[in-house]
Amino acid sequence: MAETKETTFSDFVINVRRVTKVTKGGKRFAFSAFVVSGNQQGQIGMGLGKSKEVSQAIAKATQRARKKLINVALRGTTIPYPVTGKHGASKVVIRSASKGTGVIAGGAMRSIMEALGIKDVLAKAIGSSNRQNVVKATLNALAKLRSAQHLRSIRSAKI
Repeated sequence: MAETKETTFSDFVINVRRVTKVTKGGKRFAFSAFVVSGNQQGQIGMGLGKSKEVSQAIAKATQRARKKLINVALRGTTIPYPVTGKHGASKVVIRSASKGTGVIAGGAMRSIMEALGIKDVLAKAIGSSNRQNVVKATLNALAKLRSAQHLRSIRSAKI
């Protein structure tokens, strides 16, 4: 009998926008939601959902975020080494911090760190403060991280 491992996800709504389509009969309103979902153990995903209602847009975004999870290499409660990421005009710098420092990051980046399970980190968004671009730049930076074991195996294979 196979055991199923139940993972609990933390979902953070980054932003909800009201979108208007102007037609001959008037204005039609819809909503787009941007959600970050993580299991607090090094997996995280982002998703965009659109619907006529806010709750449906958030549900769609959450579902998409959980489908597109990426693994992030962590070292205890922080990241292994400093890393930068870019997306559009947003640039993000993330540095590891000593135990007890806490999450020093603003807005959208704080949500990502909490969803990942990172407790000690220093992060700064430079350039555009557009929440979606900051999230994408942060995930770009985190995707570059490699664990010590992975780097060791790459280096030993090249010798």
